Amino acid sequence: MSFTETTTTFWFSRLKGALIKIVVGFILLFACIWLLFWNEGRSVKTYRALVEGAGLVVSVDNGSVDPANDGKLVHVSGPVKPVGMPEDDVLGISADGAAGLERIVEMYQWVETSKSETRKQLGGSEETVTTYSYHKEWKRNEVSSGSFRQSGHDNPQKPIDDASFAVPSATIGAFSVDGRAVARLGEERPVPLTAIEANRLGEAVTLGKPVSTIAGQAVFSFDPQNLQVGDIRIRFERSDIAEASFVGAQRGTGLTPYKTTNGRDLFLSDAGLVDAAAMFDAAQSENTIITWALRIGGLVGIFVGFASILSILGVIADVVPFIGSIVRFGTTAIALIFTLLIGPAIIAIAWIAYRPLIAIAVLAIGIALAAGILYLRRGKAAATPVPAGA
Repeated sequence: MSFTETTTTFWFSRLKGALIKIVVGFILLFACIWLLFWNEGRSVKTYRALVEGAGLVVSVDNGSVDPANDGKLVHVSGPVKPVGMPEDDVLGISADGAAGLERIVEMYQWVETSKSETRKQLGGSEETVTTYSYHKEWKRNEVSSGSFRQSGHDNPQKPIDDASFAVPSATIGAFSVDGRAVARLGEERPVPLTAIEANRLGEAVTLGKPVSTIAGQAVFSFDPQNLQVGDIRIRFERSDIAEASFVGAQRGTGLTPYKTTNGRDLFLSDAGLVDAAAMFDAAQSENTIITWALRIGGLVGIFVGFASILSILGVIADVVPFIGSIVRFGTTAIALIFTLLIGPAIIAIAWIAYRPLIAIAVLAIGIALAAGILYLRRGKAAATPVPAGA
């Protein structure tokens, strides 16, 4: 089920949109510069906290709690025993022996997808042909149909939400750990519902539809073989874990986040029997991955910001579509050069207070990349033959 819509955006409207893009571009630019600066500080503080923790941590036996270690950073590992039982007290489903339980609710909904093709017109206008398609599928997230381009595909409000439940706490020998911290480490496994449990769900929630059990899930539908928009299905998953390892501050018999000298909270966890050194190595690797992910995201944001600011030049040149394409190619290259200059500079400035040599190296790499792009562009321009008689 689909339909096609053709829209024309005139040159003055595109020019107005380009002016708005300039404002958005500057906002994005400053936001991403702040992100890069903040990320470097976060990375260094986390690195130093982990180095400090690795030098202080004491591995202790889980069989007894030594009061002499109270307040110290300790490493504990061993078999996990959940205290209590996770239970969905609304729907009456529990998981004996598990550390956590998750309620997953899906609704059968309309979903809109679109595909657009844009063509530049002489005079600067722009024609866009968009094809909208509609299909039905099970979705955990509520799909808002208010923004659909075609009416007649209305989704109702999701009547019941997802939820997660965990035991209050769990023990590793003589030590106690927060239940949610343990549940997050567990392996997720389905909890098949029986017909009796499905009927109990039907009594607990008033959905106005009969309930049936299909593949261990409770399906609320008048005809499960002929699903309708608004039908609901509910399933459960349990979190099971046999052994775990933790690094945290010993407070009585419990483990809590340890505050390092630079103010960072340190609390590490892993499934299985993992020694302290391996846990700190994994935490450093995770810090590196997060740092590079935010760096790349910040650099992409800076590039998009510069491209948005310069996009007005392409719109102005689009009076003649061919010229507009050339101008846009040029502004894209300029945006990339500015990004390679400013992005590494921001990263380098943030690192100067911590690691001057790395800061200089990062700045040099950014300048070299930008210079390389300029050199290649000049080389291409010089290699372009001049037409005879020009």
